[in-house]
Amino acid sequence: MRNSPADRNQTSSLDPRDSPKWTNVLGVRVSAVNLKSATGLIEKAIEEGRKEYVCVRDAHGVVRCQKDSKLRSIHNLAFLVTPDGMPLVWALKRAGHAESDRVYGPDLMLAVFGAGISKGLRHFLYGATAETLEQLRTRLLEKFPQARIVGSYAPPFRQLSMQEEADIADRLNRSGADIVWVGLSSPKQELWMARMRDCLEAPMLIGVGAAFDFHAGLKRQAPRAIQRSGFEWAFRLLCEPRRLWRRYALVVPTFISLTAFQRLGLRKFPIEDAVSGSGASGQRP
Repeated sequence: MRNSPADRNQTSSLDPRDSPKWTNVLGVRVSAVNLKSATGLIEKAIEEGRKEYVCVRDAHGVVRCQKDSKLRSIHNLAFLVTPDGMPLVWALKRAGHAESDRVYGPDLMLAVFGAGISKGLRHFLYGATAETLEQLRTRLLEKFPQARIVGSYAPPFRQLSMQEEADIADRLNRSGADIVWVGLSSPKQELWMARMRDCLEAPMLIGVGAAFDFHAGLKRQAPRAIQRSGFEWAFRLLCEPRRLWRRYALVVPTFISLTAFQRLGLRKFPIEDAVSGSGASGQRP
């Protein structure tokens, strides 16, 4: 089914700075990128010294944004909102972005690490536990021996005080990192990136969630065929039924029904003017 005129009007370029086009998925501005183009855009933003953050997004996150306007605004102000799940890829392709493809968090991390070697990009790992970070660092350096990992930090599993956040910002800034990889659960990592963005000198913050556990060898990734099928959620549910059954019992039917309403024009999901800067034009402020 074709997009409604309103949806097509909300699919346009972000700004003149080589940013990608996007499409409106339930009020979230999802970037029309693939792994190669997303990696290139991140590299270019770092070269230009811009201060940005990237949200790696799946259907669960989009559904969560429906009742959380702050979280939705954080996504819509991001440099990129990459399509981590196949339902978002399909939405982009229906909107006419034929070259768009899945930008899976673990794949993006490896792609940027690999591309950054020749440029000497410096990486900081923030999140998870000290043990996970040690295993992650070891495995990344096995794969990319010339990669520059300039630091890592496992924050406590509680709300940080203002002084603690100031100390963390100082630690990150002293590291000289170009990229801070954020491996916290969603939406904690998106909230952290938005809150800390102005305090940090690193040009790029990228929230990749479970990528830390996957690359550290602590969690099993779904086979590629399952990832491409759109049923990765079922694989993850089988692996962690107690933790995930409530999430997917809500997310799957909610996403399907809301996207059907949007495609049929039965419900509008506007990108707020306060976020987009100029309503349906899609310009970032």
